[in-house]
Amino acid sequence: MDNAYLAERLEALAALLDLGGSSYHAVRAYRRAAELIRSTPADVPALVRAGRATELAGIGPGIDARLRELVETGELAELRELEAEALPELVGVGRLLGLSPKRMRDLGHALGVRTIAELKEAAEGGRLAGVRGIGPKTVEQIRSGLAAAAEARPARGMTLNRARALVGELAAALGGEAAGDPRRWRDLSSRFAVVVPTPAALRDVERLPQIVAVLERDERRAVGVTADGYPIEFVAAPPERFGTELVRATGSPEYVVSLGPLPRAETEAEVYRLLGLPFRPPELREAGVPEPPDDLVRLEDVRGDLHVHTTASDGKATVLEMAEAARALGYEYLAICDHTKAVRVVEGLDADGIRRQAEEIAAANEALAPFRILRGSECDILPDGSLDLPDDVLDELEWLQISLHAGQRWDAQALTDRVLEAMRHAATLKVGARCLSHPKGRILNHRPENALDLDQVFEVALETGIALEINGLPDRLDLSAKHARRALEAGVPLVCSTDAHSVRGLGNMALTVATARRAGARRGEVLNTLPRV
Repeated sequence: MDNAYLAERLEALAALLDLGGSSYHAVRAYRRAAELIRSTPADVPALVRAGRATELAGIGPGIDARLRELVETGELAELRELEAEALPELVGVGRLLGLSPKRMRDLGHALGVRTIAELKEAAEGGRLAGVRGIGPKTVEQIRSGLAAAAEARPARGMTLNRARALVGELAAALGGEAAGDPRRWRDLSSRFAVVVPTPAALRDVERLPQIVAVLERDERRAVGVTADGYPIEFVAAPPERFGTELVRATGSPEYVVSLGPLPRAETEAEVYRLLGLPFRPPELREAGVPEPPDDLVRLEDVRGDLHVHTTASDGKATVLEMAEAARALGYEYLAICDHTKAVRVVEGLDADGIRRQAEEIAAANEALAPFRILRGSECDILPDGSLDLPDDVLDELEWLQISLHAGQRWDAQALTDRVLEAMRHAATLKVGARCLSHPKGRILNHRPENALDLDQVFEVALETGIALEINGLPDRLDLSAKHARRALEAGVPLVCSTDAHSVRGLGNMALTVATARRAGARRGEVLNTLPRV
């Protein structure tokens, strides 16, 4: 009984609640609780036994009750009931094939089948056509889909934080190594892989709680699927070929093909040596990507976080709490950038609020010196391109994030003109440093990139000295690696920021730095790897 087990069971419950049509907010609450428990250094089972689990942010009475049941009994009765009703094996494979959970549940109950093997048998026996609402096209979709299920890819990728947690837990359970898209730190993962040290480990795949069905298995490979419909490839590699198979399972298919036949090797470094190539980190194992620079940015190079929120807007911690957590990470500085009023969907600060916060920051600076907290703001760009704070207040700040939150659907030129006007206005102020937040405005799996013309933005960024952000929120990672590479090629500096709204959110620095690495960023091209001036 440990944090990882509790987190996995809550993730499983969230997945089944999602399959059963529970509200988005309920599902999200369980997933967020799972992420919290997975990442916290505290012994959560001990907190549960002591009745203190609700001291963790995001753990309310309902989730606390589930945690107590897990700690006391090792399982959740509700999870067993949902598994019986939700038919997770059918639903998981159905989701992978593009069939709705309701369709698969209705089909399973109508035919009296619970497993993929039983569904295949029903399909081969012609029983699908007798189910109400299942026409010839759906029958053929199910038949052809089941025949090729082991090679299918999900319609929607999984966000990086969830993907890395998933393959990490699977690899740890089998004594293997995580691979696939999550190991390359792709913003959305659709190819998941784990390399295990022995064929015997493949026999344990079906016992993994995250896996609801095994689609294919032979002596060296198995393919499972999760309740969410994500396929996981498990590859068995003996010690003398472990490095070989890890390279093969990590790189994009096009990149692996470009390497030619892979030599037998125990380690990845040996694979590259035998190929006569310099070692390439996993983030850059994509076709057509240039060789990494010697000073490719690393997480340990980061000296500060330049975009975090506090309880003054929509954050969960005070200035002092955020600063203490940043200092504990080894940072030298932190910029407090709470929202301004125009953001509307959350509480924001006006001019008076910004100045009142200055007193809180000054007191925290006195307590934490030589660590430095910078007065900043995430200031909204208004429809006419002006900024949501008076110039005299902006002049007082030490760091400025200008952000577009409304109007993401505007046409390209109108949107670009609005942002360029704000960039030029910000450049006229005395603010020592400036940055354009999450420039393309995307929300992964929910909102596409806006039409902002980055070439024009790059020109004005060079003209004004404004940096561009790689926002570390897992559902943003904006700029993407592709756009960040273009920014670097244009000579525009980047900032790797977490946009943290809690102490835990500071951990997203790993995601934004990995995105910068995928863009080929050098250490000095990321402003917050530099000492504060």
